[in-house]
Amino acid sequence: MRIGVLTGGGDCPGLNAVIRASVRKGVQYYGFEFVGFRDGWKGPLERMTRPLDVEAVRGILPRGGTILGSSRTNPFKVDGGIERIQENLAAEGVDALIAIGGEDTLGVATALGAHDVKVVGVPKTIDNDLNATDYTFGFDTAVHVATEAIDRLHTTAESHSRALIVEVMGRHAGWIALHSGMAGGANVILIPEVVFDIDEVCAWIESRFARGYAPIVVVAEGAHPKDGQMATQTGELDAFGHVRLGGIGERLAAEIERRTKKEARTTVLGHTQRGGSPSPFDRWLATRFGLHAIDAVHDGDFGKMVALRGTDIVRVPLADATTTLKTVPMALYEEAKVFFG
Repeated sequence: MRIGVLTGGGDCPGLNAVIRASVRKGVQYYGFEFVGFRDGWKGPLERMTRPLDVEAVRGILPRGGTILGSSRTNPFKVDGGIERIQENLAAEGVDALIAIGGEDTLGVATALGAHDVKVVGVPKTIDNDLNATDYTFGFDTAVHVATEAIDRLHTTAESHSRALIVEVMGRHAGWIALHSGMAGGANVILIPEVVFDIDEVCAWIESRFARGYAPIVVVAEGAHPKDGQMATQTGELDAFGHVRLGGIGERLAAEIERRTKKEARTTVLGHTQRGGSPSPFDRWLATRFGLHAIDAVHDGDFGKMVALRGTDIVRVPLADATTTLKTVPMALYEEAKVFFG
């Protein structure tokens, strides 16, 4: 059996661990052959491949990024895209695909399944917003990076008696902001799930200054204020129709300075959260996902995604993971609000 592997969407710590585990077990236990498709769905769309065997995956466990490359290519936006993928898979002798990605990549995988393409999905997103799995790999690494940054910013905030805003990733879900903000002792955490009131934010900041401390605000890139309170972001879209985010931190800092007359500065962590070596937890989780993904292929259990439930790896329908995003429950956010101000 010949298996194709691809990684789509934003790069993420742990991708190489999934590839390694799938190939190692697939070759050694099942006698499978593998081919790597380059740059996400662009690979099978344009027949861009690279060799993928045991030798190719040696030493990649601790490496960040993906040896296969990635992109946000959407084959459904390309004329005849599905037919081209089917033709190229046949030309490469590929019997099944392992697609490693987030909402968009696995959404394409789900749709391809309806066109008789045999696919097994592996959940990947640092935002931790994929439904049907407790955690996605990459999230733990991102939280570690953000928390370390917040720890460092506390000292410079106190030294200069200024408000510091830390902008972290999180388009529709505030998991990174919530976890890193609580772990780093932030005084305000703003997430996409809850529209914020800039007046309330400024009151929390002034309360912190009044007690002789400098406030730290952690804001997810997708957080937004009540209508009319602040300027909105540009409407530029990517291939999957998502608005390109970023900039909320700077706009928030400017508004805080204007309203409180206190100096405010922004640190945008951006792609540093994606880069570098995966944490031990993400290496462990990604490795287990890879092992169970190749088991699903061996069992012919296609149209499924491997998922973490407690400490078990289970299989769930791909559609369950992509139809609804997993967002932060209000109960968890209320826990964090105890420390605001």
